[in-house]
Amino acid sequence: MKKVKITVLRATFNEDLAREYGMPGLTACPAMKERQVFYAGAGKPDGLCDGAWRSIHQYVFALANGARQFWFDDWIRRPGVAIACCNDGLRPVFFKLEATDEEAESPFI
Repeated sequence: MKKVKITVLRATFNEDLAREYGMPGLTACPAMKERQVFYAGAGKPDGLCDGAWRSIHQYVFALANGARQFWFDDWIRRPGVAIACCNDGLRPVFFKLEATDEEAESPFI
């Protein structure tokens, strides 16, 4: 299993939806900052939002185990890369996931 580099590309805020549905004072995600970098091995990296991990972990797992293309080769043009986001509809955060050549530590050792 290889490590996967996770980079925060963009932390967005859907102001119109937040105004209508969100709690007063809601802002962009306070947990993730643009250009933050994490490395995932067999599990969620320390500091990565739990909700974001639940949304992106299937792509991380696939990349860590050798996947290079997704969705019939018609999604991302660069092999070994996926762009995904968390499922927070009011303040979604976008991530770039990249396969690396670095071996991940086994969780069973």
